[in-house]
Parts: sequence; structure tokens; C-alpha cells
Amino acid sequence: MLHLFHESSFTCSRKVTELYSTSFTLGIKALDRRYHDAIYAIYGFVRYADEIVDTFHDWDKQTLLLRFKEDTWSALDEKISLNPILHAFQLTVHKYQIDRNLIDAFLHSMEMDLHMSNYKQHHYEEYIYGSAEVVGLMCLKVFCENDETHYQKLIQPARFLGAAFQKVNFLRDLQSDYKDRGRVYFPNVDFENFCERQKTQIEQEIANDFDEAYKGIKQLPEGAKFGVYLAYKYYLELFKKIRSTEPEAVMQTRIRVSNPKKIGLWASLYLRSNVLGIYAP
Repeated sequence: MLHLFHESSFTCSRKVTELYSTSFTLGIKALDRRYHDAIYAIYGFVRYADEIVDTFHDWDKQTLLLRFKEDTWSALDEKISLNPILHAFQLTVHKYQIDRNLIDAFLHSMEMDLHMSNYKQHHYEEYIYGSAEVVGLMCLKVFCENDETHYQKLIQPARFLGAAFQKVNFLRDLQSDYKDRGRVYFPNVDFENFCERQKTQIEQEIANDFDEAYKGIKQLPEGAKFGVYLAYKYYLELFKKIRSTEPEAVMQTRIRVSNPKKIGLWASLYLRSNVLGIYAP
């Protein structure tokens, strides 16, 4: 009956993804079914770690994150965990030979959120690598299915995609990060006097990340290409909305793409990519 324990653990990761993120759920559903469990497992793992540092204000976050880290390493060493999220994750790590250095970098970035509020350039780059780029690399490990040559070829585009997503999130969440949590991720930006020039400079950096990421999407395995492309286009749509919004409004409102718009985007991209064979940025 061990297979039921495995199945129930992956089901928990899927439910976590569905509850927390409509956009990522749509993206995962657009992947070939053989990737679903593993990508849900990765999302569930990073979501729970992020919840500790962003949400559990009435508890000792440092203690909880340390316990989560210890439980993660135990699950990986023992190849089992009674925490279903960690059990699904360790199964995925072992099946796809995900490097533990990626996991360590991610957990380190979560720790940074507990202690840092104003990020200098090198901290900014370190944080984005650990919080987002390595997540893209974990997913890439799954997509390449232990084809190390293919994986090595796509490392840089995957990192650019993760960075683009994270920086868009930073802009989208400026209100909560800066006003509620006191965090300033973008270096050398005065958010008390956030202006069009500063916003444009950040947006140019993000646009370059998107351009570099797109080069890799076209080289992904067929079963992964559409799902990743959908996530790319969703974030590009969100980015366009942010670019067209005044700096003052970005500081005051969380910009979002509505669920009907997300579903419409999925449908139109499905038609274009599967019927017309088009993957256009």
C-alpha cells in the first residue's frame, strides 16, 4: 500500500498549488501529464517555505524555518517523511537527481527574508538566484528527465525566466513588501519617491530577462514547452499591465490579471500553438 502514501502526498502538493496559485495551476495542467506530480511537489515545497517567512507572524519564524530545513534534509536522507509535502518533494528530488545545492540556495534565500529588509546589489542577486532561479532549475531537471546535456544547455535561459518572474512579483507586491513588511528588494531605489525613471530602469532589466528566457523556451522538450510558455505569457501580460501603470498606483495597488483573463489567455495560446504551431513572444 506504499503507493497510496506516495499518491496521497502528491495529491496534497497539487491541492496546495491549486489553492495558492491559479496561474501556476493552469501552467502545470498545460504540461504533459508525466510532469504533473513532480512540478506540483516542487511548488508545494517552495510555497510552504515562503509561507513561513511571509505569513506566520504570530509564531517564531526562525524556529519554524529551521525545523522545516531539518525536516527537509531528513526527508532527503531517509527517503521518507510523514509531512506529505516533504515526502512528495523528496521523491521528486531523487527521481530527477535534483542537486541539493539548489535546495540549499532556496532555503538560504528564505532565511534572508527573516533578517534583511534593504537589499544591496549583491544581496539582491543572491536572493533572486535562491528564491526564483533555482526553482526554475529544479523544474528544468524534471523537464529534461536526467538528460544532463539538455539540462546544461538550458540553465541560463531557465535562470533568466525565474529572475523575470520574481522581479515582476517584486513590482506587483510593492505595496505589501514595502509598506507591510518593510522590505526593499530593488537596490538603489527610493520608494518614498518612486518615480517613472526608477520604474523604467527596473522594467528594462525585466524585459531583458524575458527576452533571454524566451530563447530557452523554444528548446524545451515538447511535453514541457506549452506549459512553460503559458506561464511566460501570463507573466508577460502582468508585466505589460505594470508597465502601463503609474508609479504611484504601483505603490498603492496590487496589479493582477483576472482569472477569466488567465483562462482566456490559456485558450488562445492553446489554439495558436497546437493548431497553428506558433510560439511567439
